[in-house]
Order: sequence, then C-alpha cells, then structure tokens
Amino acid sequence: MDRTLRELPGIKAVLVQLFMLTLVQSVAIILAAKWLAEGVSSLFAGEPLPQQFGIMGLFVLAFLIRHGMASLKQKVAYRFAERAGTDVRKRLLERLFQHGPKFAKSEGTGHLVTLVLEGVSQFRTYVELFLPRMIGTSLTPALLLAFIFTQDAVSGVILVVTMPLLIVFLILIGLAARKQTEGQWHTYRTLSNHFVDSLRGLETLKVLGQSRKHSDTISQVSDKYRRATMRTLRVAFLSSFALDFFTMLSVALVAVSLGLRLIDGHAVLGTALTVLILAPEYFLPVRMLGADYHATLNGKQAGEAIQAIIEREEELDEAQPIPSVTWTDDSVLTLSSISVRYQGEGVSSLNNVSAEIQGFSKIGIVGESGAGKSTLIDVLAGFLRPTSGTFTLDGAKLQSLTFEAWRKQTTYIPQHPYLFHASLADNIRFYNPDASKEQVERAVEFAGLRHLTERLPHGLNERIGDGGRKLSGGQEQRVALARAFLSERPILLFDEPTAHLDIETEYELKETMLRLFQHKLVFFATHRLHWMPHMDRVIVLDNGRVVETGTHEELLARNGAYVKLVRALGGAIV
Repeated sequence: MDRTLRELPGIKAVLVQLFMLTLVQSVAIILAAKWLAEGVSSLFAGEPLPQQFGIMGLFVLAFLIRHGMASLKQKVAYRFAERAGTDVRKRLLERLFQHGPKFAKSEGTGHLVTLVLEGVSQFRTYVELFLPRMIGTSLTPALLLAFIFTQDAVSGVILVVTMPLLIVFLILIGLAARKQTEGQWHTYRTLSNHFVDSLRGLETLKVLGQSRKHSDTISQVSDKYRRATMRTLRVAFLSSFALDFFTMLSVALVAVSLGLRLIDGHAVLGTALTVLILAPEYFLPVRMLGADYHATLNGKQAGEAIQAIIEREEELDEAQPIPSVTWTDDSVLTLSSISVRYQGEGVSSLNNVSAEIQGFSKIGIVGESGAGKSTLIDVLAGFLRPTSGTFTLDGAKLQSLTFEAWRKQTTYIPQHPYLFHASLADNIRFYNPDASKEQVERAVEFAGLRHLTERLPHGLNERIGDGGRKLSGGQEQRVALARAFLSERPILLFDEPTAHLDIETEYELKETMLRLFQHKLVFFATHRLHWMPHMDRVIVLDNGRVVETGTHEELLARNGAYVKLVRALGGAIV
C-alpha cells in the first residue's frame, strides 16, 4: 500500500473492518467447499439424497455468508472511497487556490482541470477496488493454504511452489504496465493542456485563417494519446491472459496429482474434492488484484499527482506561525531580502527586495517587461512563496504570506479577470457570495456597468463567461472592479489591469478605479506610468531588484532609473 493511501483520514478503521469481513468470508469459503465436497462424495457413495439436505443447507448458508461478506466489503470500500474522493478534491482545490495563478500556468490549466475532475474520480475508483483486493490477497490465500495443508500436504506444496511464480510474473507485467501508464498519463496531460489552449485561441486562429491548419495539430496530439492507450491495453490484456494461463496450469497440476492418487487409493474422494474446489479460490484474490491493477493504475497515478500538489511546501506552511490579520491604518508589513528563483540556480525573478508598507497607502510598482512586477504581486497576494527572505506583519515574523487569514484581506485584479459561467450578478458576488441584490446593484453603479445591464435581455441574471454572453475587455475589468467594491477588503492588488485595453477605455476606467483606492492599501503593478502621480509611493524594479523608491515627484527630481523608464516607455508624465 503506497503512502497516498496510508495517509487518508480513517484508513486504519476501514482496514480493520475489511480485515474482519475478509476473515469471515475466507472461513465461509472453506466451510462451503468442505460441506459441498462431503455432500457430493456422500451421494457418490450411494447415500440417500434426503440425508444430504442438512449438509446442503449448511453449504447454502456458507455460500450466502461468503457473498454477503463480499457485498459488505464493497459497501465499506465504496463509502470510504466516496469520503476520500471528496476530501482529496477539497484539499486539492484549497491547495490550488493557495498556489495561485502562477502555479496553474506552470502546470497547465487543462492538466489541473482534468486532475480535479477525472483524476479524483479515477483515484476514488482506485481506493474502492484496491483496498478490498489488497486485504483479500493478504489474508484469504494464507488461510486456504493452511487448511489445504491439513487436508493434503502434496497439494499444499504444489500451491506454495506455483504462487510465487505467479506473483513474480504479475510483478514483471505490472512494472511494464506502470511504465506504459505513466507514458499514457503524460500524453493525456499534454492532450488536456493542448485542448484548453486550443479553445482559448480558437478565435485568434480563426481571425488569422489558421483554424483548419491547427486541426492537423489536434489530430496529431489525439493520435499520440490513442497509440499510448492502445499500448497500455495490450499490456493489460497480456497480463490477464498470463494470470489465467498460470492459474489454470497450477490447478491442473493439483487435479492431476489428486487424480493419480485417487486411482492408486492413496487419497479420499471427499478430501480430494475439497482441495480441488479450494485450489481456484486460492488463486482468485491474486487474479482479481491483477485484473483490477490495470483498471486502477490511472487512479494510482492520479492520486500520486494530486498528493504531490497537496504536499508541495506543506511542511513550511505548518511550521510558520499564522497570525490573525486585520489590516488597519496602523498596520505594518516589512519585506526583508525577498528573493524568488523559479528554476534551480537560474536568474532570480526577485532579488533581495526589501520594503516597509504601513497603513492605507497606494504603492505603484513599475519596471520594464520581465523586471519582476507580476512576481512581486504574486508574493504579496500570497500566491507565491519566496525562495528566501522573510516578512514581518505587525511584529509576527513569517516565511511567506500564503495563509488564509492574509488572503481574506486581499482582492486581486489581474490583467484578464476570469469570468465564470454564471450570471453577471453571481460573477460580481465572487468575493461576497451572500451579497444582496441591492448591494450588487450598488456595485454595478459604482463600476459603470449600469448601461450594460440595461442592454442585456436578462439584466443581472444574464449568463456570461464560457458558453455565455461575451464581454469586452473593458467590461470584464468593470466586473472585476464591481467585485472589488462588493468585497470591501482593505488590500487591493492590481497586476497590469489595463495592459490589454486601449487608452480611451483605460481613461474611462481610471476615475472609477481611483475612487476604489480610497481607504485601501493598494499595490498597482503597471507599465503605464500615468498612474504614478496618483500613488503615494513608487517602487522601481529592474531585473528583480529595487533600484529606486519614492514619490512620483521625488523620482522625477532624482533623474535616475525612473526617468529613464519614462523615456523608454514613451515620454513625459504630467
């Protein structure tokens, strides 16, 4: 049993239940075989049929108990798998929210969506099938073998010798199947990411006249996944054939041995029948485990991938103290030598960034593309853990801001706000799901969405997002501003919120956004410097380092990196 299963909540109690049920089931198998053999041998000896009703009744009782225990095992495993699947999906989603958009981008949105939906379902199936099979393989053959040895030692020796050969062959095929399944899972991940990226870029491809040509790429990726799936199925079919073949040979050896000794008069018919009935049962748990192994291997791979995400940096999260956070005008956040390096010893996205932020102020973050603006926003939003450095929040020293209490104080507005397939009102309620209709209407009025809602056939109930009504980039940003207004959280983080908008739309939004900044701590990362005169403080980044800080006027008077950035980006700022 792998570590993913061992760490599931409640696994020990379930294993005890399955063990007891399997024990009763194994005893029932032995008794059923014994009573059936006694009944048949008695009839063969010429005893009257009515005299066998009692023993046949006992056989039926043992038969019913056996299958009743199997049904109970299935129910116990199913209920536990349902709970485990729900718990794993919840923990995975929580972890994905903690890791934030950077992690989703690096892992691939399609892969993560597939993992949350299909991956968790496959893992649930794996738990449901594997646990009863594992207990059955560990207990039932041992009990049956011990009983067979008491009946016929020669048959017991044959079974002892043949079982390891069967297990070794199963392991060899299992290793080959695992390799094939890992390749299939990797191909499936590529297919998922490619599919999502294709959907996102379909309109662009259509405008550029490349949509038909792109279909060839989709066909190639799909065909690659088909070939990987077929290779895995070939190994699975080979494994099933091998298990059945070796089991058949083993049972045949037992049958031939018993038959020869019956002819020579060295064996009793009742005992021989009992052993012959139990021989297939001896191999059955291993055969079922082997058959289900291939059916659940995708679930095992999915479980390992999910666990890797859940456990990512978990120890550090648990190690640091988690203070209660309520940002006020007296609150202080200090960044001390914060660095972020994405790959090994490569170039740092942030390098020894230090700053002190106090109370409600507006902080502009500027720099050329690749200077580290988005990385700093991700760190401040709690989406990204620094490689090194510390934070001090109202006297509490922290390794990162990736904890829930901090995030509940923040509102994040990216360059492209995500719109869910839901009503316009529900999208606006993102940070405040319980907001009333009147509160939503005030947020709509504040964000300048009133004209849009009046034109929509269903008003605030109009479906938007994927599969719904399309909104322009400016309208999407207004939805994000309405969310921020409705949330009333004291910390706002903007990551290039107007980079994809034309300058006219940006200036339309500017007045609304500036009103939103009042009595808030604002971090505003942008390369459009006309926002900087409205900031209380400007942080200038260059190659991940803070090269200048100060007000807009102070930096202009200093005639340093900020002025060079102004000139590089197109001229003076009034």
